[in-house]
Amino acid sequence: MSVLVLLACLLPLLQALKVSPLIEKVSDHKDFRKLLRTRTNVLVLFTTSASSGDSHLKLLSDVAQTVKGQGTIAWVNCGDSEGRKLCKKVKVNPSSKHGGAELLHYKDGTFHTEYSRPATFKSMVAFLKDPSGPPLWEENPEAKDIVHIETEKDFRKLLKKEERPVLLMFYAPCESFHCLCVRVLAGMNVHPAEFDGLKQEFDVKGYPTFCYFEKGKFLHHYENYGASAKDIADWMKNPQAPQPKAPEVPWSETDSPVYHLTDESFDSFLEEHPAALIMFYAPWCGHCKKMKPEYDEAAEVLNKGSNSPGVLAAVDSTVHKAAGERFKISGFPTVKFFLRGEDTFTLPQLRSRDKIIEFMHSPQAPPPPEQSWEDQPSSVSHLGSEDFREALKKKKHALVMFYAPWCPHCKNAVPHFTAAAELFREDRKIVYSAVDCTRGQNHELCKQEGVEGYPTFNHYNYGKLVGKYNGDRGEAGFIGFMRSLRGRDQEKVVKKKEEL
Repeated sequence: MSVLVLLACLLPLLQALKVSPLIEKVSDHKDFRKLLRTRTNVLVLFTTSASSGDSHLKLLSDVAQTVKGQGTIAWVNCGDSEGRKLCKKVKVNPSSKHGGAELLHYKDGTFHTEYSRPATFKSMVAFLKDPSGPPLWEENPEAKDIVHIETEKDFRKLLKKEERPVLLMFYAPCESFHCLCVRVLAGMNVHPAEFDGLKQEFDVKGYPTFCYFEKGKFLHHYENYGASAKDIADWMKNPQAPQPKAPEVPWSETDSPVYHLTDESFDSFLEEHPAALIMFYAPWCGHCKKMKPEYDEAAEVLNKGSNSPGVLAAVDSTVHKAAGERFKISGFPTVKFFLRGEDTFTLPQLRSRDKIIEFMHSPQAPPPPEQSWEDQPSSVSHLGSEDFREALKKKKHALVMFYAPWCPHCKNAVPHFTAAAELFREDRKIVYSAVDCTRGQNHELCKQEGVEGYPTFNHYNYGKLVGKYNGDRGEAGFIGFMRSLRGRDQEKVVKKKEEL
């Protein structure tokens, strides 16, 4: 049978199935291995026949278009002669599955997992964008009664048509845990920048934020964030606005054993007390609030003891600013040790009662501060808003890690990313780069590059964004991704030479 006749036979079938050309049809085992070797994120549909994959292929065609550049979808028909051999070799038998179809995921050249999440467009796209990530909130059976809102248009429509009271939870997807999952009426992910206007309108400053509506009108926030489903159900029977909080009594006006200093009393206090530990704080600071009870308990021992090695004092730097400016206080709490009136040590590690008392009995210089990633020698190229575009234009393949220094997931990825960069340091067409999104103007750059959480990994080709990297964050994942890209480059070179 000629190629033209074969195509003429297949074309009506493919058109009937509406199979996207982005879905790779594979029947040869060698081609299958090559696919897994050159692509890092592959979802494969195995079917018992061409017709048994009909419903899946229609859906997967739309998914393939959306995840183009981030993931690959392939189809193996185990019913034809070549496909049967391939399925036997990889030990896949879709006939044992419901509907005669099975979806398997391969990551970095090896089998990763069976796709067991809902066969919906949204779930499949989310899976291929982050195969190791948590399922979507709406996939949770407990969330079946929640209205999940996708767009601002849907949000406005809900408020307009819904006669019953609405409690809406604005949230952001979380990497290491599921955001509060309770039986509310509606939920909406407003973390993307497109919802900035909505967040400002309803005073959404953190996640989750609950807003209560009646007949489309916003009335007030619900602030019992740790509530159970029963708490919320009970509250909805008689919704009340949050009660105004009683003003917090200033620390200096409590019966705290700590010496509370002012700009005027600061120097004379140091003259009277040759060894003093002073905490510079702000009343609104969460870390300060957490430390206050520990500091009070330590002061109970040190400030009242007859043979105390030193005393504890505190300064509210939002009121008594001169002392803070004099000692260049830039964050709270800042704890400093003064010996005979001299600023001797800054002690970020002192936060607990026992550590404070231990230090005062034997004052020691603190350990040197941890060196920032950017200051450590490595093959990673650290970029900022001033040189980002120019630097990436020169590289065929750039994998860029957008991060925040405080982010635990970023800290875990750093050594693996650094090791991968070291391996490819001699390849002039490749670069592993990093951008600290908290530094200077980098925040705006990260926003422009679609960064919504840390870390985010983007792949660039001569400065143009190709897509996000959602593979494994270990050394093998970062290396395998770049190897697959260079492998494809080599194949193109060979193919051109053959054509010549």
